[in-house]
Amino acid sequence: MRIGPYTLKNRLIVAPMAGVTDRPFRMLCKKMGAAMAVSEMITSNKSLWATAKTLRRADHTGEVEPISVQIAGSDPAQMAEAARINVEQGAQIIDINMGCPAKKVCNVAAGSALLRDEALVGRILDAVVKAVDVPVTLKTRTGWSPEHRNALRIARLAEDCGIAALALHGRTREDMYRGAAEYDTIRAVKASIGIPLIANGDIDTPQKAQQVLQYTGADAVMIGRAAQGRPWIFREMQHYLETGECLPPPTVTEIRQLLLEHLDDLYGFYGEYSGCRIARKHIAWYTRGLRGSNEFRQTMYQLEETGSQRQAVAGYFDQLASLSEHLEYLDELAEETVSA
Repeated sequence: MRIGPYTLKNRLIVAPMAGVTDRPFRMLCKKMGAAMAVSEMITSNKSLWATAKTLRRADHTGEVEPISVQIAGSDPAQMAEAARINVEQGAQIIDINMGCPAKKVCNVAAGSALLRDEALVGRILDAVVKAVDVPVTLKTRTGWSPEHRNALRIARLAEDCGIAALALHGRTREDMYRGAAEYDTIRAVKASIGIPLIANGDIDTPQKAQQVLQYTGADAVMIGRAAQGRPWIFREMQHYLETGECLPPPTVTEIRQLLLEHLDDLYGFYGEYSGCRIARKHIAWYTRGLRGSNEFRQTMYQLEETGSQRQAVAGYFDQLASLSEHLEYLDELAEETVSA
């Protein structure tokens, strides 16, 4: 798959997720096999550009190319300026957010709220594409509500405006993340446009990645929540797409080291206070479904220092390693017990 001058090494992309796809997470997912990772969205509101949060989100030091930065807003001129500034700061691809369903984004007529105003969508896309000399991509949803699916019109408009690739989530804004994503609209959009299409929504296993690629004809798939606490899902998916076979579960020792390195990156990126607190959700995701994880998390949440947090994580995984060489999830263990 190509986006402008960039040829991606495979068909697996990390979805932009607020509070998740920071630089440490993006770099880790790329290390584990993702071809590209899109940053957390950066507001086009100029008054917020100097905040610590925005400056961190715009930090791409040491990141593997291509560097894709998502911007969000509803004013064409502001969005164009935000695109220019981010390109000056190292962005190689600009992604426009018209997919976020969060109320705090939609209430300011940004994100997927824009799908109600197709004329404004066109002005934003045109302004951003003309403002920068790098590829511009668009992430959107199938429509505002199940009764108002306009992804086909938005996709054709995007192509006409010069958008280089389109990522489409198989839900409407009204759906939020409820119910199951549908891929019929994605399939229809792919058949109607000539630019690359990335399918998104509920792609959580190697088998599902293959099924969605085959059914929709999409050029790539975008993985979001399924990568939280399981960044090695990208190598599992790539192996399955190449061979049709599933990799064995990773060893406890490998994931222990992977998580500890992830924690060290978070601590270095955010500092002692914020690093310890931001790390909690990642630790919770990594340990979800593992033996004794509920009790471990309740203890871990009380820790206020990075050193003690890191030590607790190492001890927990050492305990797991004494019981099994590979990661074992409780639901899988239960299924094995029933079948036996």
